[in-house]
Amino acid sequence: MSFLKIAYNKIYKHDLGIGHRFPMEKYDLIPKKLISSNVVSNQNFFDPVDIEEHNIFLTHDKDYYKNLTGFNLTKNQIRSIGFPLSKNLIEREKKIAQGTIECSLYSIKNGISMNIAGGTHHAFREKPGAFCMLNDQAIAANFLLENNYSKQILIIDLDVHQGDGTASIFKNDRRVFTLSFHGKNNYPFRKQISDLDYEFDDRTEDDFYLNTLNKILPDLVNKIEPDFIFYLAGVDVLKNDKLGRLSMSLHGCRERDKIVIDICKKMKIPIQISMGGGYSSSVDEIVEAHCNTFVTAQEIFFNE
Repeated sequence: MSFLKIAYNKIYKHDLGIGHRFPMEKYDLIPKKLISSNVVSNQNFFDPVDIEEHNIFLTHDKDYYKNLTGFNLTKNQIRSIGFPLSKNLIEREKKIAQGTIECSLYSIKNGISMNIAGGTHHAFREKPGAFCMLNDQAIAANFLLENNYSKQILIIDLDVHQGDGTASIFKNDRRVFTLSFHGKNNYPFRKQISDLDYEFDDRTEDDFYLNTLNKILPDLVNKIEPDFIFYLAGVDVLKNDKLGRLSMSLHGCRERDKIVIDICKKMKIPIQISMGGGYSSSVDEIVEAHCNTFVTAQEIFFNE
């Protein structure tokens, strides 16, 4: 019997020395809430194995990776990451990327899979970006293409910040279509060019956001005809998010997820979901918003 598979490793919640700026406890609280709410059980979770470096090199420059793992990044590159560089931090990024690779294979088998972490879309081929060093969904996309699991991929990035690293990595690759919905006035302030970018004004609310998504996404999927979809489901679109600037509600955020996941189910397109950002002033709100994505996935794919 198929069921929802979720990547999670204890290093996801490791204290990276970044304090209140990035609520690491959410990576521990999300699985606990999902289990206590009877959404999933321990059986749904898997611990990713160690990533093989050749899979990283399908996406990232070898010299960049060597400098990253050898702690030889420039001061500007370290500053751009936003928190202290450490062995545990790098191992965490590698484990997350492998989790997304394995999730992708589970999605091909079961229709959908989730990574508790991931969504490291500010990592470029040759440099890091805010909170991101290895681009997990880009790595997994290239893995699928390289191993003939997919021929046409759509990356749906609905994090409030543009997926600049992802856009740059795939700018000359017709096999991967990048879609980014993001805040017009938000980071990164020097944006890249995705295959399709849609920018929202500050304080955009549910109705306008959801109507726009409903207008654009179904037609885009029909036009591109992807055989695999990656979805970055950042919850930093919420009104209370400290880094967001939009004004969506918990209900609106869940409806956003439902639109994306429902399209994949109806069109029988495998989908992998990484959680992305969430920086609300309330950790409980962050956890609830993320858990809603898991609940929606479970309801649409497995509660028939």
